[in-house]
Amino acid sequence: MATHLGKMRSASKLICSLFRRSLLKTHGGASSRSMHFTYVPETPPKEFGETTRMNFFQSITSALDIALANDPSAVLFGEDVAFGGVFRCTIGLKEKYGAERVFNCPISEQGIVAFGIGVAATGATAIAEIQFADYIFPGFDQIRTEMAMYRYRSGNEYDCGPLTIRAPCSAVGHGALYHSQSVEAFFAHCPGLKVVMPRGPIQAKGLLQSCIRDDDPCMFFEPKVLYRSASEEVPTGDYTLPLSKAEVLLEGSDVTMIGWGTQVHVLREVAAMAQQKLNVSCEVIDLCTILPWDQETIMQSVIKTGRVLIAHEAPITMGFGAELASSIQHECFLHLEAPIERVCGYDTPFPHVYEVFLLPDKWRCIEAVKRLISY
Repeated sequence: MATHLGKMRSASKLICSLFRRSLLKTHGGASSRSMHFTYVPETPPKEFGETTRMNFFQSITSALDIALANDPSAVLFGEDVAFGGVFRCTIGLKEKYGAERVFNCPISEQGIVAFGIGVAATGATAIAEIQFADYIFPGFDQIRTEMAMYRYRSGNEYDCGPLTIRAPCSAVGHGALYHSQSVEAFFAHCPGLKVVMPRGPIQAKGLLQSCIRDDDPCMFFEPKVLYRSASEEVPTGDYTLPLSKAEVLLEGSDVTMIGWGTQVHVLREVAAMAQQKLNVSCEVIDLCTILPWDQETIMQSVIKTGRVLIAHEAPITMGFGAELASSIQHECFLHLEAPIERVCGYDTPFPHVYEVFLLPDKWRCIEAVKRLISY
C-alpha cells in the first residue's frame, strides 16, 4: 500500500510539473506576432534614478520584491505563486522571503479573495494573485460584498484597504474564451474599490506600488500580452505613480482619443496614421486608473478638441467607455462637434481563430476618426 501511494505521489508531482511547463509554453509570454499593435518603449523620469532593462513581468516582480522588503507584514499568495506563477511574476520571491510570506493557495478564487480580506482586516498588507482575470468571478461575491464595502458598513471603524488583487487580463493572441477577457467594467461598478490597468513596465511598477500602499483595496489588471513583449529601462529603486491621474501621451487639437492598457498603443498608431494620411491632430490619453477616473484631464482635452474616440477591448455594451461617453456629453455637450465614437470589442464571447476580427485595431479606430472629422 505504501509503495502504491509513493508511486501515486511521484506521478502527481510529474503531472503538476508538466502542467506548469504547459502553462508557461501556452501563456508564459507572447511574441510580437501575437500583438495587434507595435510596442514603443518609454523613458522614465531622470529623478527616478538608476535603471535596468526589464520586461513587463520583471517590473511586476521588482515591485513585489520592494513591497515585501519594505513591509514585514506583507504577504503574497495565489495559485502557483510559490513556484513563480505561470507568468513568472513571483519568481524567486519565496526563496528570498520564505514560505510563510510567499505561498500557494488552493484553486479557489473565492477562498483567495476571502483570505486576503481577512489578512488585510488585521492591518497586514495582502497581495493576492488571481491566475487569470477570466476566473475571478467565483470571487466576485467576496470582492463586491465584503472587500468593497467593509470600510463603509463599519462606519470607517474597520477596513481591508491593505489588500491588492492582481490579475492578468486581455487578449494574448491565442487565449480564446477563458484566457482573453477584459473585466475592468465589472469592478468599476463597485464603490469602495480602485481599479487600475497599466500600459507598460515603467508604469506597471509605479502603479502597483501605489496600489499596495493605498488606503483602499485595489484591483490591478495586467495585460498579459505585454509580459514578455514589452521591455523598457525601468528604475531599479522604489518609486510610485499617482492613482486616479490620467496621462496625456500625445497632445493634439482635433480629436481626443482615450484608452487604457494595451489599447493605448493602438491609439498611438492611430494618431500617427491620422496625422500622416488625414492631417488630423489627435490627443492620446491613457486613463491609467479606471476607478476613480480623472475627469478633469479628460474634460479639458474634450473642450479643446470637440471630438472624442474611446476604445477598449471589452464588449461595447456597458463597457467602461459608456460611462466615459455619458459623463463627457453631460459635462462638455456644448463643446462637442460630433457624436462620441466608441470602438470596442463586440458583444460576443471571445473567439479563438477570429480574435483578430474582435479586437478594436487601428483600422477600426481610423475609420472612427474619419467619421468624427467628416460629421
